[in-house]
Amino acid sequence: MKNFNLLLLSVITCSLVSCASSGFVYLDYPQEPELILPESINNIAVVNRSLTKEEDKGNKTLESIATGEIAGSDKLASDEAVKGFFDGLQNSNHLKAVIPPTVRLYGTGTRKTPEILSWDQVNDICESANADVLLVLENFDSNSDFVIANAVNQVTSVLETGRTNTRFPRRARVNVRSFWRLYDPYSKTIMDQYQQTYFMDFDLFSGAAPLSALPETAYAAGMDYTHRFFTSYYRVRRDMYKKGKGRDKNQFAAGWRSSEVANWDNAIEIWTNVANNRGKSAGRAAHNLAVAYEVKGETDLALEWAQRAYQEFGDRMARDYAKILLNRKRLEY
Repeated sequence: MKNFNLLLLSVITCSLVSCASSGFVYLDYPQEPELILPESINNIAVVNRSLTKEEDKGNKTLESIATGEIAGSDKLASDEAVKGFFDGLQNSNHLKAVIPPTVRLYGTGTRKTPEILSWDQVNDICESANADVLLVLENFDSNSDFVIANAVNQVTSVLETGRTNTRFPRRARVNVRSFWRLYDPYSKTIMDQYQQTYFMDFDLFSGAAPLSALPETAYAAGMDYTHRFFTSYYRVRRDMYKKGKGRDKNQFAAGWRSSEVANWDNAIEIWTNVANNRGKSAGRAAHNLAVAYEVKGETDLALEWAQRAYQEFGDRMARDYAKILLNRKRLEY
């Protein structure tokens, strides 16, 4: 029993030493876009089809009353959604939004989604704007919880106390509901159909929401839709070596301390010297250099050092890491 306890103590001690010799850092890792377009697509024409015909305005007014929307406000706000999409694509390396001569089309003017446009019309719009595809805001509708909630509160107060409630909510939520459809005139296919719900909260002033509340929400919704075209990121953990071996272990530890305070340039300089010395710590230094360059966003250098760490020094952790970096490079480019 005594020998077993000594063995157990030895195992725990070794585990603690092993854990103490390694560390980690968190960084952002790319994820494929929700919508991947062919490389041949560069220009996206965008139009607003959420407008209401004159004969349909009566029904739209009734809906506005029911949802707490200001009649006619969606017409202006829907244009802001298109503008938000236009500005959102400014962050793209190759995609560009273009506004065709025909920027407004009539649709249902409500949450009811219209039928798809004729392919002749889609082709005409794309040709007029020298665009590869056509993005249509098929419908757009908004409402605020302030009008409805306040009406309910007032009715409840009258029923319970016989008087109206003089206290008003301090915040209101503005909701927009949009439906986007992406047409490819060449293959005559619908490349994307996306039902979007987006909201923002606003402080009330003297019981009223700011006049910019709906346009701001609509603009942000348009910006939000562009995220479907972009690479997104999530947090991942990268394991590193804290301690080196042999004659370079003190220098290696100095590099680790630099990384702990986010002085990555100094850590890179130290670990590069250690790797070039080709001592017992060279493989660990090469692996840490790969992580350091990934943290700095230099994927090519990160991959180069991960490959060297395994090919020249046999660092096993770097072998799988190099595969991860190859995938990252594919996603980024």
